[in-house]
Amino acid sequence: MLLEAVYHRPKLNWSYAYDLETIHLRLRSKRNDLTEVFVFAGDKYSWDDSKKLVPMSKLVSDELFDYWECAIKPPLRRLKYGFLLKSGDEQIWMTESEFTKDRPQIPDRLYEFPYINPADLYSVPEWVKDTIFYQIFPERFANGDKSNDPEGTLPWGGEPTRVNFFGGDLQGVIDHLEHLSELGITGIYFTPIFEGSTNHKYDTTDYMKIDSQFGDTETLKKLVQACHERGIKVLLDAVFNHSGNTFAPFLDVKEKGAESRYKDWFYIRDYPLDIVDGSLTYDTFSFEPLMPKLNTANPEVKQYLLGVAEFWIKEIGIDGWRLDVANEVDHQFWRDFRKVVKGVNPDAYILGEIWHESSGWLQGDQFDAVMNYPFTDAVLDFVVHGTLDAKGFADAIGKQISRYPLQATEVAFNLLDSHDTPRLLTLCEGNKNKMKLAALFQFTYSGTPCIYYGSEVGLDGEMDPGCRKCMEWDQDKQDRDLFDFYKKLISVRKELAPLRTGTIQFLVAEAGDTRLAYERKLNGETVIVLLNNDDKAQTLEVRSHGKSWKDAISGQAYGETEGKLSVTLPSYGFAVLREA
Repeated sequence: MLLEAVYHRPKLNWSYAYDLETIHLRLRSKRNDLTEVFVFAGDKYSWDDSKKLVPMSKLVSDELFDYWECAIKPPLRRLKYGFLLKSGDEQIWMTESEFTKDRPQIPDRLYEFPYINPADLYSVPEWVKDTIFYQIFPERFANGDKSNDPEGTLPWGGEPTRVNFFGGDLQGVIDHLEHLSELGITGIYFTPIFEGSTNHKYDTTDYMKIDSQFGDTETLKKLVQACHERGIKVLLDAVFNHSGNTFAPFLDVKEKGAESRYKDWFYIRDYPLDIVDGSLTYDTFSFEPLMPKLNTANPEVKQYLLGVAEFWIKEIGIDGWRLDVANEVDHQFWRDFRKVVKGVNPDAYILGEIWHESSGWLQGDQFDAVMNYPFTDAVLDFVVHGTLDAKGFADAIGKQISRYPLQATEVAFNLLDSHDTPRLLTLCEGNKNKMKLAALFQFTYSGTPCIYYGSEVGLDGEMDPGCRKCMEWDQDKQDRDLFDFYKKLISVRKELAPLRTGTIQFLVAEAGDTRLAYERKLNGETVIVLLNNDDKAQTLEVRSHGKSWKDAISGQAYGETEGKLSVTLPSYGFAVLREA
């Protein structure tokens, strides 16, 4: 055994309460080193009567490690535990302080989960696990009310730039909700809709006012009500890391300098607020003069922004917030933000925009989930860029699963493109089959999938501003094959529960290979997903469990041969097999 590779700590993703009765424990070991792992567990106050060995199963693997997991329901919500590690005939015990050949006789030096306190539970909204999100960039989705078009509005469908306007608004969304319902969408994430000077509105002027280009508060109420009547949740964008440079407190500081009562609302290095010798005299988002960074530790700033967060949930009934540049805001602000938001609606979804490993924000005291860009990278690297083979992809997914508590994975926001990236079809160089293959994994994996507006009808586009073009509403110009594909994919995901919250096990994922197969299981129901990430037809063989199978996408039936299920897939083909 390579004991140097063995790791556990009684915190974070290694030891956590999944619910009020269940503790999940995990342990890391060198890949293919251990053959069995057991948890040695009991109650510290009645150790001799309660101690037992609980087998762990291999949760996932990455390129270096195996990750073992078990679920334990201690009768009194508390647990003392160690581990028994086995590799063939060799075994060793692991306590909090040492590895030992002898079984611990008393629990004093074992790990401890002191108590499942309800206040500490990392609970997430159940509805998110079953939701299909659709991201809308309001200025480019649909123009439903020409009376609020900003000056200089261009004809719909023109070439997008970073500064032009086409008149998209909230009424336009209301007018096209049937399109979303037909597709099967049950959640909308809107990029900012509050008053701002740009077409993207990430430079907020007034957090308490809907931008007049989009409508007003009554329009938003009408939209939220119409969405809720269709079973669609609504997520708004909270830009609390920074404001716009037309935000009234910033203008006051710009005018009055150090005498302004708002000077501590921002991070100011010198006066006046300007660019001196190529450098800003105040902190901003990404050196952008239009976006001065807010001091969220300032009590007045915090009170103002938390009031904003509360108002739109309480008064309008939105279902949650997506938090822009969330990793640059202090953790204490987000802890207080969670208390306010959950105090108004315990079922609200709090989603952080973080592009990297995010365990520091996913412990139950801040966010429910993050935008899962590491997922995006893994899928694109495998399907689109070809920089990962099947094993590398499985390892990347395994690493992600290992990093977070299960509840975070179950509500992760899984996207393949957005307003901040090139569109998926463009990344695939127009190859729809590759695009479909990427989407297939997205919709057969845990977490909530999100479609960027227009992907379902073939919109393409390079990085901003190309990815923010006008939605195509002429059905003769839409790719209806893609629409039908996404519609079918959504229907299958809704029908097959294992695709949403089941366990995942990779069955075929070899080095140098482009074939992938994985199994999703939940409550005795099994779904097998097969992918051929190659431009030629390939055959995949997996164990069949002695059952007959039917492809939930195509309807084709498959049977076993000598205990094996053999399926030949066309180039970039796939199958989602359910028990026949």
